[in-house]
Amino acid sequence: MTAALPPGAVIGILGGGQLGRMSALAAARLGYRCHVFGQAADEPGMQVTAEHSIAPFEDEQALRRFADAVDVVTFEFENVPARALEVLEAAVPCRPGVKALRICQDRLAEKAFLESAGIPVAPWRAVASEAELAAAVAAIGLPAVLKTTRLGYDGRGQAVLRRPEDAAAAWARLAPRPLILEGFVDFTHELSAIAARGADGARAVFDAVENRHARHILDVSFAPARVPERIAQRAREQAAAVAEALDLVGVVALEMFLLPDGRLLGNEIAPRPHNSGHWTIDACLASQFEQHVRAVAGLPLAPPARHHDAVMRNLIGPEGAAAWPGLLGRAGVAPHLYGKAQARPGRKMGHATRLLPLGSLAAMSESEALGALC
Repeated sequence: MTAALPPGAVIGILGGGQLGRMSALAAARLGYRCHVFGQAADEPGMQVTAEHSIAPFEDEQALRRFADAVDVVTFEFENVPARALEVLEAAVPCRPGVKALRICQDRLAEKAFLESAGIPVAPWRAVASEAELAAAVAAIGLPAVLKTTRLGYDGRGQAVLRRPEDAAAAWARLAPRPLILEGFVDFTHELSAIAARGADGARAVFDAVENRHARHILDVSFAPARVPERIAQRAREQAAAVAEALDLVGVVALEMFLLPDGRLLGNEIAPRPHNSGHWTIDACLASQFEQHVRAVAGLPLAPPARHHDAVMRNLIGPEGAAAWPGLLGRAGVAPHLYGKAQARPGRKMGHATRLLPLGSLAAMSESEALGALC
């Protein structure tokens, strides 16, 4: 194991969005500076960092200059080209590395990886032609979800097939190919858990949370998940297993479906801080962002325990931006704004977390838990 980075070292972050912003704020708390490599001026992460570079991820000369200016590199989203990380790894440590990036940016590789790690998943088939789509529909049945294997998030790049005649239109619309067909899951809860893994192999897993989506975008997370402890424990164990199987240094989120019979199915992996972990900023002594920075910098991980129950709500689009002033003075609510200039529909402008007494969430109705966040 290499020595931990000393205070004043520079952490390079690929991507300048809100996840990079909150990672940089956590790094500053630990005495580190950050240098964001982004695609456009005034991205949220650049507003709070000491240095930034603006260039395409394909610009290898810019990447090498970036590598010379930092002590370690991480990324805030997985749509960074793998080649960019390969260029950087030749000059500077990258955490996580290209292995985790490649697996998590391709849904086919991701499903195969989850199965190899012992995580059950919904039935799936690779689809490279209309003939393969017909065969996949026959094997899996309908309803099913047809998805792009790359570049899809927040509901983009997917279509629900409910009738055989839906297949042709979905095939014509979705790109790039190949695609993946996944069996439709009749779940009772959507859960996620975030695991941190340090450079020394130590692991720390936050409590599993229960997620609600609106228009395919995360709307609300309840921490902890209101499910039996045996299920919550299994969710944490599966997230830890993913971190170990990836040989990850950093944090990873595992999204899961809970079925009526109590089984958990893995859905997606994100090898970086995740929207469903934003509650940890206010409800834990060390947030998911601090854990990520600790791991990347070679520091010991912090205990992941909560000191409050929490409900986190995303502030999305013009409606979310309009809610911001009313949240500022509400007792027990911690609002966070990301510094984005335009409130476009579907855009995450910020989030707000309601803190509740430890152990109180389980006894509340959903409307009571949301309370001032409504």
